[in-house]
Amino acid sequence: MARIEVISGMERRRRWSAEEKRRLVSMAFAPGAVVSAVARREDVHPNQLYRWRQELRLLSPAFAEVVVAEGFTAPVPSITSVVQDMTMIEIVMADRTSLRLPSAISPDLAAAVIGALVRR
Repeated sequence: MARIEVISGMERRRRWSAEEKRRLVSMAFAPGAVVSAVARREDVHPNQLYRWRQELRLLSPAFAEVVVAEGFTAPVPSITSVVQDMTMIEIVMADRTSLRLPSAISPDLAAAVIGALVRR
C-alpha cells in the first residue's frame, strides 16, 4: 500500500528541525549505510542529505563525534614516558607555518602530513 501525503494550504515544503536533520544525516552516513536507502525510507531526496551534511560540517568543522567503547584499554604507554623519550623534527614552511613531527615517524606518514598541510 502506497503512502500518500496531503499538503494543504499555501505551505508546500516540509520543515525539518535541526535535530531531525542531524538524526537523518547520522543514519545516512553511518558505517555500512546506503544514503539512497535511508533517503527512500525517510522520504527525503538523497541530495538533501548531502546538503544537510555539508551544512552541519560548516557549523563545527574542527570537531567529530567520538564514541568510546566500554571496557577498552589502550595498549599505549603513559604519555609522560612517551614525551620524555621523544625527539622532534620541526619544519617551518614558507608561509611561516610550523610543524613538529616525532623523529620516529615513518617517511610515508611524514610525507602525507606535509602534503596535507601544503594543500590546505
